[in-house]
Amino acid sequence: MNAYEIYQNIKPSIIVDLFIWMRAEERDLYKTTVATLANDRKLRPVFVQKKSIPEQISWMHKTLKLKSSDMIGEHLFQVYFMQGQQTLLVAFCDAMGIEHDGKGSVDGALPETFDTDKLKAAIDTLLVDFDPQLVSLYLNIFNLQTESGWENLNEILASDERLKFVAA
Repeated sequence: MNAYEIYQNIKPSIIVDLFIWMRAEERDLYKTTVATLANDRKLRPVFVQKKSIPEQISWMHKTLKLKSSDMIGEHLFQVYFMQGQQTLLVAFCDAMGIEHDGKGSVDGALPETFDTDKLKAAIDTLLVDFDPQLVSLYLNIFNLQTESGWENLNEILASDERLKFVAA
């Protein structure tokens, strides 16, 4: 699943949380995102900046649902997880035995394969501690780190009902 497809299918509260975090913690990234998305839509950034914060977030979410915004959308997710959701990254890396820097940034190369039982156990653990939609978002974004993803992770994302996106 590509980033723009995730924006189309995920519950809006996850995206609202992402942008609220970004606005509070990564203000320059927030401003750059507004400007970039506005320019891509052939609008002046001030058009979006004059909107209320909830309207800005809604507009950005709507814009990130477009295929043309896929690369920007994926980058935003990566920044959000690397800086705003480190506990989830660390929990996944620890559960999978992936060496990292203590903040979720992987040391060295990612594994070529995952043990399916270990992967299922890691997902079960994450689902206890985190919003299932956030876990699904993370796993989908993580799966984009290789060209076709990991086969067993693809299968789990496709078959585990707990990891289905719910846009409501």
